[in-house]
Amino acid sequence: MRLLQIDAFTSLPFGGNPAAVCLLDRDVNDVWLQRVAMEMNLPETAFLRARANGSWSLRWFTPTVEVDLCGHATLASAHALWEEGILREDETARFHTRSGLLTAIRADSLIELNFPATPATEVAPPPGIAEAIGAKPRFVGQNGTDFLIEVESAEVVARLRPRLDLIAQLPARGVIVTAAAMRSGIDFVSRFFAPQSGIDEDPATGSAHCTLAPFWAPRLGKTSFHALQISPRGGELHVALDGDRVRLGGNAVTILRGELVV
Repeated sequence: MRLLQIDAFTSLPFGGNPAAVCLLDRDVNDVWLQRVAMEMNLPETAFLRARANGSWSLRWFTPTVEVDLCGHATLASAHALWEEGILREDETARFHTRSGLLTAIRADSLIELNFPATPATEVAPPPGIAEAIGAKPRFVGQNGTDFLIEVESAEVVARLRPRLDLIAQLPARGVIVTAAAMRSGIDFVSRFFAPQSGIDEDPATGSAHCTLAPFWAPRLGKTSFHALQISPRGGELHVALDGDRVRLGGNAVTILRGELVV
């Protein structure tokens, strides 16, 4: 089976968020899928299986669990289908997933994903949250999957040294930490920690921006954003809130092409 490693939400090799994309040519069981993801040892491994109508089944696995939604591995999957010549560049990539039908198109120089918005509702801060992230929250919300925490400044986000053992005890997939940006042309910054999902820090998280877009829209008075995820690898996203959907734009770079020996 064809297997690619692709860096997503970056235009530079070895930046953004790496994902493996496996092009399945047969049905396989979930244990095998999880073992491949463990072997790849990347934040996500995406598994694509062609459907009869020209669309694709898409599933995402971390090294330890299957997840319901993943932006960067979806972007990597679309990039793989176009770059490998499986889809024409003017064709829409359609993915059937645990989160419903997701689409990707080429929009100017970017790949643009269309995802459901997942707004966060303000909640009482869980005990120990400040100690867990290493900063005082200004806002704490939850979207049903993750905690969303706003802190004082982008500098605070950049300096975070979270207690991953404490974050792992929170009842959530992970924790999004965000602040307004202080530099021209950038609207907000974020980081994402998910040790409970087998990812200490995710380099560039598309699904987190489905929560960040509805959070920042009323605060910044706009619906289109240029966002940076300021992990050590870094990630750059163009984000637009469109009703109950979020459009996520980014680039991708293929790092490896190979063949999975089954």
